[in-house]
Amino acid sequence: MLQRTSASTGGSEGSPTICVTGLRGFPHVMGGIESHCEELLPRIKALWPDHRSVVLGRAPYLPETVNVHRGVEIIGIPCPRSQHLEAIVSTFLAVLSARKRGADLIHIHAIGPGLLAPFARMLGLKVVVTHHGTDYHRAKWGKVARTALRAGEWLALNFAHRVIAVSPSLATQLKRQFPARAQTINYIPNGTSDLPDDADPDLVLARIGVERGNFLLAVARLVPEKGLHDLIEAFEASNSSAKLVIAGATDHESDYARALLERAGDRVIFAGVQSRATLKCLYESCALFVMPSYHEGLPIAALEAASCGARMLLSDIPANLDIGLELRNYFPVGDVAALTDRLDADCADFQVDRDTVRARFSWDKAAEDTLAVYRSALAPGRAKSRASGQPGMVEG
Repeated sequence: MLQRTSASTGGSEGSPTICVTGLRGFPHVMGGIESHCEELLPRIKALWPDHRSVVLGRAPYLPETVNVHRGVEIIGIPCPRSQHLEAIVSTFLAVLSARKRGADLIHIHAIGPGLLAPFARMLGLKVVVTHHGTDYHRAKWGKVARTALRAGEWLALNFAHRVIAVSPSLATQLKRQFPARAQTINYIPNGTSDLPDDADPDLVLARIGVERGNFLLAVARLVPEKGLHDLIEAFEASNSSAKLVIAGATDHESDYARALLERAGDRVIFAGVQSRATLKCLYESCALFVMPSYHEGLPIAALEAASCGARMLLSDIPANLDIGLELRNYFPVGDVAALTDRLDADCADFQVDRDTVRARFSWDKAAEDTLAVYRSALAPGRAKSRASGQPGMVEG
């Protein structure tokens, strides 16, 4: 249970301003980082009501340029809506805005925006970076973008006061790659969500055109690394009589997304972006939730599905294995034949232990651990890293 605290940190008068950037914003904005922040930041605000929490998001994705959500201020930073430019431009402007607002600490999400970690330190800000995954492995990026993302990872790891990794395999990898910075790296996983229940399941299913227990579900953006092309191919080759529902869209137009959408039909339904309440209905009503991804951080959609008691089948990439399901719940990534065989199996074989997953992945615990990271970064001089359980030393 979350408990309030009023303990002083290094901030002015014990009530510092913490700005958060690297995300588009929330609520009602598609994306794993967006869902992560929507769950985490209000909880931190509840734990530490005296601090000012400000999200510096991207104006093109926000219906209002200034908003407040559960105590968290959300401000849209003007930036181009461009796959290659919006992250770096918005983060640069966000760092300047944080400095202008008198922020004590800036929390940067993802390694692309992490390129600006040295700039933020140069302006006198304490810096925390959350590493959500090795984005340079995403298929959508070319050589130049991948090089920039690797540079962002290096700069984030070397210039941030604290780094948070969202999966244990990622934390282990980073400590091995950056041994001199190992004590500043904290493993804090995503959590399972209590999704809103204000949608009528019968109306949701009727609108989408499916029946309870007679459809497969994938929730993902329409980008190559999510493996939806493999899923559609396996589904069409299987003997399944169910329908396939894909909930999600693309941030930017692409040939890949257009090719996927052309495969829509009576049995393959692209449902687009759905509210979290609608997703709860879909998770609870599907015969099987499938995640065929080639790349993830610690997948929030899978954690949401597990928390709703969905039967689950995931690719065997490290981030999915980190969830800790039984071996039967995984298939070899990219192996369409193996995925086809699993889709022909009895869906009851893929049941998961909802309570075990929920106990292991808690947003409340993540909020407490992230607050500990904030405090250690804000503390003057040297401080111990409580969230990692190791004596992390950071220069003030």
